[in-house]
Amino acid sequence: MKNLNKYLKLISISIFYLLILSISSCSGDDNLEPTPNPDPDPIVVVPETFPGPDYADDYTPIASWNDRSKWNLANVHDPTVAKDGDYYYMYQTDASYGNAHDGHGHFPYRRSKDLVNWDYMGAAFQAAPAWVKDSLNNKRARMNPALPPIENPDYGFWAPYIQKVGNKFRLYYSIVVTNPIVGTDTNTSWSERAFIGLAESDDLASNIWEDKGMVVCSEPDGLETYTRTGGNDWSGYFKFNAIDPSMVITPEGEHWLVYGSWHSGIAALKLNPETGKPYKLETIEDYGIKIAKRGNSRWQASEGPEIIYNEDTGYYYLFLAYDELSVAYNTRVVRSSNITGPYFGIDGGNVTEGAESWPMVTHPYSFNNHTGWVGFAHCSVFQNPDTKEWFYASQARLPENVSGINVSNAVMMGHVRSIQWTDDGWPVVAPERYAAVPKTDILEASMVGTWEQITMDYQYKVIQKSVNVSLTSNNKFSGGGVTGTWSFDSVNEIITINGNQFNVSDAWDWEASPRKTTKTYSGFTPTGRPVWAKKLY
Repeated sequence: MKNLNKYLKLISISIFYLLILSISSCSGDDNLEPTPNPDPDPIVVVPETFPGPDYADDYTPIASWNDRSKWNLANVHDPTVAKDGDYYYMYQTDASYGNAHDGHGHFPYRRSKDLVNWDYMGAAFQAAPAWVKDSLNNKRARMNPALPPIENPDYGFWAPYIQKVGNKFRLYYSIVVTNPIVGTDTNTSWSERAFIGLAESDDLASNIWEDKGMVVCSEPDGLETYTRTGGNDWSGYFKFNAIDPSMVITPEGEHWLVYGSWHSGIAALKLNPETGKPYKLETIEDYGIKIAKRGNSRWQASEGPEIIYNEDTGYYYLFLAYDELSVAYNTRVVRSSNITGPYFGIDGGNVTEGAESWPMVTHPYSFNNHTGWVGFAHCSVFQNPDTKEWFYASQARLPENVSGINVSNAVMMGHVRSIQWTDDGWPVVAPERYAAVPKTDILEASMVGTWEQITMDYQYKVIQKSVNVSLTSNNKFSGGGVTGTWSFDSVNEIITINGNQFNVSDAWDWEASPRKTTKTYSGFTPTGRPVWAKKLY
């Protein structure tokens, strides 16, 4: 009986609570359901054994043509990248350590599914198109006085650019005639003109290209002659040097080719979207509008333009390679709300009128336990079409006279790096090469420790070195002769040091032995010099 009363009591209590719940549910919306409380995103813990890339930066033991299947990103120069299907495709200038590529076609290319592991595929072209020689000699015949044809031109195959347009891929490529215009000495005559051509493909995996002929060539404007008074005469004969093409499609659907190297600056040339070529080339004005220059001479240390449009910021960004390419090469970027400019730097300088370009996004540098990298510019800037992540790709070279490496400065390694954007809309290049390290939730506590930091200045051919800095648990910063405070925004993964903001990322420590995962931060000084750092411990 006692047990029965107990059960009856439990039943009564249950009925009471069911009645209360029933009344509560009737007093509101009959369809109202409780909002689930979603679990927060899980913290991804990167294992110490994360299988990041382990290939050597000194690839000279595998630099030969017979070892090309092992190259990965070895022997890269002036890359351009686009995605087709599951693969990213990278095309480039004819260049390799020891000229291993000679005799094996032009505009080498490779592909990758993850931007980390790349397979060398061969060459896009086997020979220069016949129109190059024909166009060259037609131009020479129309000069005043007319010049005889060059029967066997010497060619350079440089700096292509790949872009998807509709269902086709357009490959803009540079072919340079390296012969002097007259005679045999480039100290007494300028070299012949360069040409930008166009080829199209429906499928990059097929490597089948239909050549569409000339897009534009170097053209004199009549202000200088083609003769030179010596090796120090830099009064360039051609107005714009027709190499280093890049292309952008505006939000309004206009197509623009941006090109140029040294000479009088960088040009923007409007294209017919249907053909990928200019509407006309009848007068010197038809060869493009000058959108950037470095000073006012006819021989400016600026080239390799890469133009993009970022729909999130509403700006066109013009990346430029400054200085000579073997050591001093460094990357600058400026921006404009209009494709034809004016383009301004982070300091407000008008680069269309000749101001120096700031910020600088790459420069010769070294972290500890590595020779460092020089000749670090002439970039491709591209997006993952699915995630919309931005990436930077260029070559970087080992420094000159590295012990144990013959002609070490000819070692050209492809660098792919992620790009992040500052709050005020400037692109920041990652301190370490991309390795597909899984993203984790970065907490303030994980920022505490010893870091290696490089605060770069612009110094011609001088490698910028790192110093150790400390971030303490009581938010103090010290190192490199600087003290101050730091704070961390874990939502946006931004560290603020003495008022300057830097983007924080998971990364691969390429200089560690063995290599391992780490964290990095990168950003700019107030004057547009890059600051790169990686955590040591």
